[in-house]
Amino acid sequence: MGITNEKEVQHCGTKPKKIAFGIAPLGIVSIGIVPMGVISIGVVPMGVFSFGAVAMGIVNLSVVGMGIISAGITTMGVWEYSPKSESHNHHNPSKNISNIKKEIITPSLFETKEAAEKASAKYGCVGAHKMGQKWMPCKTH
Repeated sequence: MGITNEKEVQHCGTKPKKIAFGIAPLGIVSIGIVPMGVISIGVVPMGVFSFGAVAMGIVNLSVVGMGIISAGITTMGVWEYSPKSESHNHHNPSKNISNIKKEIITPSLFETKEAAEKASAKYGCVGAHKMGQKWMPCKTH
């Protein structure tokens, strides 16, 4: 199979279309399966603004998102939003304030997952997550 001169065939180094559809479309606006572009909409979109099932980009709105700003069910990013999140922010202890004593609470490290899970009620969350060789309260950060 060789490279053809048809205008519709795209390959590495081809200038992106303004709007592209299909499997692995490359365009300023891309819609399809694994779309790539500035605005990507599809199953696994990869773009500056990505909307879809599993998005990878700078700003993501998806079920599973990985990027700088990410909103969805399962997210990873610098700024995240998830409606099911029961997280805490232990990097900024001034936000972890007890309603009872108004004292600053910094989550502790525990030797076992069970000990961290028991302590999570103190922080208003459930579960535990691994932090190096130790465990911290709350399912996620």
